[in-house]
Amino acid sequence: MNFKRFFICCAISSVLFNVSSHRTTPEWIHNAVFYDIYPSSFMDSDGNGIGDLNGIISRLDYVKSLGVDAIWMNPIFESGWFDGGYDIIDFYKVDPRFGKNSDVTRLVEEAHKRGLKVCLDLVAGHSSNKSGWFKKAAAEGRDSQYADYYIFSDTIPEEELIHIQKRNELPNPEIGKRGKWVETYKVLGKAPDSFDKRANYYWKNFYPCQPALNYGYADPDPNNPWEQPVDAPGPKAVRRELKNIMAYWFDRGVDGFRVDMASSLVKKDQGHVETIRLWQEMRDWIDREYPGKVLISEWGIPKESLPSGFDVDFNMLKKRPGYAEIMWGAGHSKEVGDNAYFEKSGKGIIKNFINEFESDLDSTRSHGYIALMSSNHDVNRLNSEGRNLPDEIKTCFTFLLTMPGVPFIHYGDEIMMRNVRGLPNVEGSREIRSGTRTPMQWDNSESVGFSTASHEKLYLPTFTDNGKLTVSVQNEDPNSVLNHVRNLNSLRHKYTTLANDGDWETISDPEHPYPWVYTRTGNDGKFIVVLNPCNKSSETTVDIPGNSIEKLLGNGKIDTKYTKKGLKVKIGGLSSAVLRVR
Repeated sequence: MNFKRFFICCAISSVLFNVSSHRTTPEWIHNAVFYDIYPSSFMDSDGNGIGDLNGIISRLDYVKSLGVDAIWMNPIFESGWFDGGYDIIDFYKVDPRFGKNSDVTRLVEEAHKRGLKVCLDLVAGHSSNKSGWFKKAAAEGRDSQYADYYIFSDTIPEEELIHIQKRNELPNPEIGKRGKWVETYKVLGKAPDSFDKRANYYWKNFYPCQPALNYGYADPDPNNPWEQPVDAPGPKAVRRELKNIMAYWFDRGVDGFRVDMASSLVKKDQGHVETIRLWQEMRDWIDREYPGKVLISEWGIPKESLPSGFDVDFNMLKKRPGYAEIMWGAGHSKEVGDNAYFEKSGKGIIKNFINEFESDLDSTRSHGYIALMSSNHDVNRLNSEGRNLPDEIKTCFTFLLTMPGVPFIHYGDEIMMRNVRGLPNVEGSREIRSGTRTPMQWDNSESVGFSTASHEKLYLPTFTDNGKLTVSVQNEDPNSVLNHVRNLNSLRHKYTTLANDGDWETISDPEHPYPWVYTRTGNDGKFIVVLNPCNKSSETTVDIPGNSIEKLLGNGKIDTKYTKKGLKVKIGGLSSAVLRVR
């Protein structure tokens, strides 16, 4: 027996067992659909080619028209803009490109008038190396108020040196020399003059410009003095700062946070035991001081994150590869592979996703929700190489908006915005992420209604496919992807069984995935969802009792007939349908 793993599992069970069993999630999120906005790319109000908060306010009526309930925005705080806003200089200040702190208050007020909630992005694990906290910690040494906000070291541990050498990240002769960058998954070192009072190296969280905030070590090594326990003064001060940041924005009306890299806070934390305890502390504090606020985690292991106090957990592609497999194909990168389930070749599989999702759903229903997304600022859009037909995108949305949990629609996916290849690297986007951060395409004018600036001055280039992929064109077409999304959201709100809490079960054979048939069951009755994303018609027979079938919504042709063997379903290629059992 692996006793270390055994004790870690026991520790996790003990931590999760001690969390309150009542659900803290506010009522509105039980039926919520989120719309995520990359603020630099949604709407520009001042003509500089970059989106801003006043621009978002001006488009809130459109957001409301989609039938969504809440907005999540990527970071809006003052940033060094090396990593698209995720390298934060000041957590208490809106970046000047977006406006002022008062604009957040106005955005929240205007959203609330329309029945929309607003959630911000909280980068809890690191700051920018341009942050005043970090500069003072480095330059003032132990005399700084922020001395232990970060993790500094004069040496690199032997295990990290081995890691560096294996990845060929740094030639051996350079190791330990001041003034050189040392980069591994965890370690970063740079020794500018300001470090004379501090150390040779500091821990990073992701990029070199993102020094990790010090929440302590779950299993500190006494031979490494920088490895402080979680209850040391420095880590405790960082926890207080985290609460202060949340409180500052809660006091301005913000409804919650999506927490970036939420599982990364405590170091050497196998099983995330201490990180779970940390978030349980935050949840207890929020429920006591700011009841009704929402926490959404970028964690990817809902069995850990939801009992920790998060209301929603993102289904992250690397940690839950079944979702990546059905949406983008195994080993996806820039294109949708022809082994993706939601792609017209008909070579995909669904059983891995079904197994993962069933397991996560069954074990977390009493704690919160899983979030499935159309895409986001890091993930390719639905309309990418290999998947570009309206009926393909409609079928994807039928799936997304009829599944249990909380769906997230990435801005522009509802109008089939294209994940164009070969775009420039802007603020750390690299080509792989540039295609999902392009300006929202409102109309077919020179700058797509996004800005009064000329097209060449926009944040990123746009592609409207001769005006087809714009709000103005799709708004007038009752058969557009945009109106299909609206109709699905309307259906999801009309019948709560189709929303976040209804029971879910695949009733077709996962080994023969075309078509995929699953049911949603609840107070409104029983509903059937049929998906056939391949380009050929398909059929199956499922065991489901009833007298008749009512088609509520769909794209393409579907025929159903009760036979002695059950309900026979035949559906055309690139088609989907939502049915109600009578």
